[in-house]
Amino acid sequence: MRTRLIAGNWKMHKTATEAVEFVYEFRKVVPISPTIDILLAPPFVSLYAVQQAMTTDDRFALAAQNLHWEAEGAFTGEISGAMLQALGCSSVIVGHSERRQLFSESNEEVNKKVKAALKHKLLPIVCVGETLEEREAGHTQAIVKDQLIKGLSGLDVENISTITIAYEPVWAIGTGRAATVEQAEEVHAFLRSIVTSEWGSVAQDVRIVYGGSVSPQNAEALFHCTDIDGALVGKACLDPTSFASICRLAAQASY
Repeated sequence: MRTRLIAGNWKMHKTATEAVEFVYEFRKVVPISPTIDILLAPPFVSLYAVQQAMTTDDRFALAAQNLHWEAEGAFTGEISGAMLQALGCSSVIVGHSERRQLFSESNEEVNKKVKAALKHKLLPIVCVGETLEEREAGHTQAIVKDQLIKGLSGLDVENISTITIAYEPVWAIGTGRAATVEQAEEVHAFLRSIVTSEWGSVAQDVRIVYGGSVSPQNAEALFHCTDIDGALVGKACLDPTSFASICRLAAQASY
């Protein structure tokens, strides 16, 4: 049985001081359960502060929001996998729709970042998702398939087993308009079928999580779906009580 993953993507929110305050408050309310993994993904400038505030008893781990595919070099403003690993990160988000839409990140760049993450022992959370125009045109499956296959190109079964896929419909991110349970489950099942066709039975071990206006109000229904293995949470993860509620719902839900 796959262990659910709940990851909080803070995006460009919280100073280092605010991040530490979050950790202290979240620690008081986060559920203790062996059935879920929990990640916090603060901005780069707060990673060290959060890492220092965490203890060995905490039931959550540290993730990064992005990385560069090179290990070092003249890339002003970028962060390497080696740097993230040294800061205590265990995972990294790759190919988020905001990176694709706002910074023109291509499938080929996503692929290089995935490989860089794996090289530095970071577990990639690889995001795929369609725009509203693409969904209304009936292109959802073609878009997410293309993003998935190109983003994971060249990886073997062993690599694939360590990757989490995040389905994030662009039209649902930060809009308050989450995909319906039926819409989300349909795409999740389709993504798992693609992994099966490309890499075989390891697909049953790959976590596929949903992202896009996840909240305490809709999380329970999502977590009862067969192919939804957790959530990549945005706005609702910025409040420790709200995020803990989502984590608790994931811990209580059955497939």
